[in-house]
Amino acid sequence: MERKPKLSERVANAIRQQVLKGEIPPGEKLPTESRMREAFGVSRTVIREAIATLAADGLVEARQGAGVFVKEHPTLAFGSIGLDAGNKISHALNVLEVRMGLEIESAGLAALRRNAAQEAQIQEAFFEFDRKLEAGEPTGKSDFAFHRAIAVATNNPYYVEVLDALGMRAIPCDIASPWATDSVLTREYQEGLQREHLTILKAISASDPDAARAAMRAHLTASQERYRARLSGQQAEWGTTRRKI
Repeated sequence: MERKPKLSERVANAIRQQVLKGEIPPGEKLPTESRMREAFGVSRTVIREAIATLAADGLVEARQGAGVFVKEHPTLAFGSIGLDAGNKISHALNVLEVRMGLEIESAGLAALRRNAAQEAQIQEAFFEFDRKLEAGEPTGKSDFAFHRAIAVATNNPYYVEVLDALGMRAIPCDIASPWATDSVLTREYQEGLQREHLTILKAISASDPDAARAAMRAHLTASQERYRARLSGQQAEWGTTRRKI
């Protein structure tokens, strides 16, 4: 009943395996776009989407005029988290559980520790999400930027490192996420996310760590419930299909 992975996801996973197994070592340049197109039998767009996913996961970086390189210090301790992710909702729920353990406390610490510049970055990410939503553009990157800016505002680099390791795959409203569906890409869904984001932002701006933790907990719990609703929908769909057989 699960959605089949997109071509770009398959390509990204294949390259990720090569990187994590050391077949393409840190500092090494990836094959050219044309060579990868030939090797995988896919289009230029698919290759570019795959590279964008790997870059968001912190494994590779593009250097203008030189190509795409494996990072010298990729977050390999957590990099395998997406290796066999596929598109199973169970994996998405596992990622959310990790995020809850990480981000609830990071929101509280951000409320206590953020400086003016860091608070501004959180707000900028919030309003960038809003701008993209109004323009009908994908909001996934600005969604991740909002959560990452909160992690930065803890002034503890390990919060940022773990969140970076989870990468954009943790954001279901991003079109590159293996768990994205038409339902989570709707305007109504994303407006709901923004209302939850606003509650978090207000608590951090008010220097209220308890309210910030509660708001982040509510936000991530709501995401868990949305995934569980998808599972229930799949069960209902299966039952309907079986009755027709």
